Amino acid sequence: MKITVTSPSFSSNRTLQQEIYKYFPNAKLNLDGKRFNKKDLIEYIKDADAIIVGLEPIDKEVLEQCPNLKIVSKYGVGLNNIDLEACKKRDITIGWTGGVNKLSVAEMTLGYMLMLCRNLFITSNELKNGIWNKSGGFQLSEKRIGIIGVGYIGKELIRLLKPFNCEILVNDIINQEQYYKENNLKEVSKEEIFKTCDIVTIHTPFDSTTDNLINKKVFETMKNSSFIINSARGGIINEDDLKYALLNNLIAGAAVDAYVEEPPSDKELLSLPNLICTPHIGGNSREAVEAMGLSAINHLKEFYNL
Repeated sequence: MKITVTSPSFSSNRTLQQEIYKYFPNAKLNLDGKRFNKKDLIEYIKDADAIIVGLEPIDKEVLEQCPNLKIVSKYGVGLNNIDLEACKKRDITIGWTGGVNKLSVAEMTLGYMLMLCRNLFITSNELKNGIWNKSGGFQLSEKRIGIIGVGYIGKELIRLLKPFNCEILVNDIINQEQYYKENNLKEVSKEEIFKTCDIVTIHTPFDSTTDNLINKKVFETMKNSSFIINSARGGIINEDDLKYALLNNLIAGAAVDAYVEEPPSDKELLSLPNLICTPHIGGNSREAVEAMGLSAINHLKEFYNL
């Protein structure tokens, strides 16, 4: 069997190398750290029986060029880069486990909140340039937090926020009334979250219902002292509208880890002093990388009864 791994971070991890070679000694890893365009991706995986993929787009066009493919095992949690319907039509199994990187993403999101509230990012960068700015922002404790998307990561963030005694407003498409009651959460509309919260953080998948969910109209309803965070997927926040909002003080600041184009090419957006921007590392703590990788390998082991 031909096993191919596309993800650079999986391929470079020694623990995952040892584990996959133990069960699949001829596995092909992306040891050069290559970022594939579609043509190169097809060339790389076209003969594979099984693939482990990260964020690479596995769409109908790619699948049509992979006649031997029997299983796509996901390294990570989001499935928006995989055409599930096309896989189903070709009888290709999807190996996926939700929540394996939830603590990694939730911890980073909490870190964003603290950096934004206490003005840590701006004052640190200013001090490097000789500016002694004593503006210490405000405390995160007891502020109103809006969480859109209360899945694995949203719930983990709620757990981490408990010592801060925040008022937490939530919105999700799934009815979770009992969980909300047990955790003293207030279920409200997205509009109320946008209008009233000090911090809004997004933890939804990316699909047609969340494409450009956060746009200029939303920013115009938010408090100009508020912050927005996207550690989910690129495209949920309209990046042009975010830039406009930050330049025109519609909101006080933002933190973004995922982009429509990765790496992003809008240097003006990335250079804004009130934007914390990280290179899609939310799920990339050492522990999360290994957990996601071992999960992907386990799906292959189960598929091949090893």
